[in-house]
Amino acid sequence: MNQKKIFITKTNGKREEFDINKVAYSLKKVGATEESIRGVLVHLQDEIKEGMTTHDIYKHAFSLLHKREPAPALRYSMRRSIMDLGPSGFPFEKFLGEVFKKKGFSVLVGQVVKGRCVEHEVDVVAYNTEKLIMAEVKFHNELGVKSDLKVALYVKARMDDLKNSSFNYGGKERKLDEGWLITNTKFSAPAIQYAECEGLKMIGWNYPVGEGLETMVEQSDLHPITVLTTLSHGQKKQLMDSGVVLCGHVRHDKSVLKPLGLSNSEAQSVLDETQLLCPEE
Repeated sequence: MNQKKIFITKTNGKREEFDINKVAYSLKKVGATEESIRGVLVHLQDEIKEGMTTHDIYKHAFSLLHKREPAPALRYSMRRSIMDLGPSGFPFEKFLGEVFKKKGFSVLVGQVVKGRCVEHEVDVVAYNTEKLIMAEVKFHNELGVKSDLKVALYVKARMDDLKNSSFNYGGKERKLDEGWLITNTKFSAPAIQYAECEGLKMIGWNYPVGEGLETMVEQSDLHPITVLTTLSHGQKKQLMDSGVVLCGHVRHDKSVLKPLGLSNSEAQSVLDETQLLCPEE
């Protein structure tokens, strides 16, 4: 018997027919077992309603998976967890700094540096003995928003000005090796075309293929504080405002939870979750 077609709303506002196979593919990609996938899809199939958003559907799928397999559920929710580092972009910049540190770089955020013509505020400066990277970070609060050609043009002009100067990082005078544009969402097609033509390095979600932001984060084995389900949105924001952006920060220093006013049992639940979700940080 043919099931009635259901149309849902994508993050960019467009409507499309709901395809449960896309959800199954996403669950399989993060390592969920076949048994868990079948269980999630059975529940989901009965609960999808006309007009629901992809965000609501995938959020619900994550909550169902989390009850069965917390670790794959964590990977499934990573993109949303990174977005929850907002609404300002500063926690995202700090999180990126931690990712660079894990790759062996020394990192500074929010640096004012002098180009050949003017000063620039650079979101992330990462350096080691071999390379100096400066990155412009564009954070978006909605998945459907893309960094466009104007952003790519702007960043390329800034990096060109900076490449004509010398900087003292790591105790030596050095030139800028790479200028990056990093976003937590995606790039428009013209932005990608321009960047590939001009040699501007851009990192976004699923771009470049196999080397995008999701790959950088996965390889770092770091997780933002926003992955935790035992803390409310307000509590996570309070931690981020105090400079805590990693799940592992809480695991290593439970004193950061004290300002939240949690009971002993509530605090222990948070610590138990950090041990489960980010044991290697």
